Amino acid sequence: MTKMKLYNKTAFKTSEIVTTSYSTSFSFATGLLEKKQRKAIYSIYGFVRFADEIVDTFHKHNKQVLLEQFEKDLDTALREGISLNPVLHSFQKTVKKYRIPHEYIDAFLTSMKADLEKKTYSCKTETDEYIYGSADVVGLMCLRVFCNGNEKKFNRLKTPAMKLGSAFQKVNFLRDLKNDCHTLGRNYFPNTDISTFDETVKTQIVNEIKNDFDQAYPGIQQLPKNSRTAVLLAYLYYRGLLKKLENTPAEKIKKQRIRISNFNKIILLFKAKTLSNLNMV
Repeated sequence: MTKMKLYNKTAFKTSEIVTTSYSTSFSFATGLLEKKQRKAIYSIYGFVRFADEIVDTFHKHNKQVLLEQFEKDLDTALREGISLNPVLHSFQKTVKKYRIPHEYIDAFLTSMKADLEKKTYSCKTETDEYIYGSADVVGLMCLRVFCNGNEKKFNRLKTPAMKLGSAFQKVNFLRDLKNDCHTLGRNYFPNTDISTFDETVKTQIVNEIKNDFDQAYPGIQQLPKNSRTAVLLAYLYYRGLLKKLENTPAEKIKKQRIRISNFNKIILLFKAKTLSNLNMV
C-alpha cells in the first residue's frame, strides 16, 4: 500500500469514527451498506457533522471564524484534491467520485451560516429553505452514492429523497425542541415557540411529518437493493421516534429529549433486514 493510499484509508476511517461516535442510529443504518457505499456515506456524515458541531456546540469559540475557515479548507480540498483535515479529504474524494453537485454543498453551508444569525422562522417558506439546505441536499448527496451514476434513477428518486430528508429534520426539530429553544435560542417551526407549543400544535407538526414520510416511502421501495435495507432502517427508526413523540404529551417534549433505546434500535435492525430479505419493503 502506497503512503497516499494509506492516507486515503486513514481519512475515510476518521469519518467512520466520527459517525459511530456521534450517531448510533446512523451508524447502524450505514453499516448495512456495501463497503464502497459505506465509506462514502461516512464521509458525507463526517462533513455535515463537523459543520453542525461548529454552529451548535462550540459556544466558547468564535463560531463564525471557525465556519469560515472550514469553508475555506473545503474549497481548497475540492480544488486541490487533498486536505490535511481527514474528514474534508474523504469528503472531497466522495464528491468527485459520485459527482455531487457543488450547489448541494453551497446550500448546506448556507443553512449552517443561518444558524449563526437567524433565530426565528416566521413562515413556512423560510423553514422550507432552511430544511432544503440542512437536510434535503444531504439526502440528495447520499442518493448520488446509492444510484452510482444512474442519472435516470437519481432523477426519479430525487423528490422522495428530499421528502425523507425533510421528515428526518422535522423529527429532529420536534425531538430537540427544548435544547433548540433554551440553549440555542432557535425556533424552526413557523409561528410557534416553546411557550405556545401545545397538543394542537404538536398534532399539526406530526401530521405534516407523516405526510413527508408517506411521500418518501415509494422512493425507498425503488432504491437499489444494496442500499434499500440501510435507508429502510433509518426510515423505521425515525418513524418510530415520531410515533413516540406523538404519544408523548407536549409538556413533556418541552422539558426533555425523547429517545429510542439501543435495544429497540436493534429490533428495528432485524425488522429492516427481514422485510428486505423477504422483499416486503
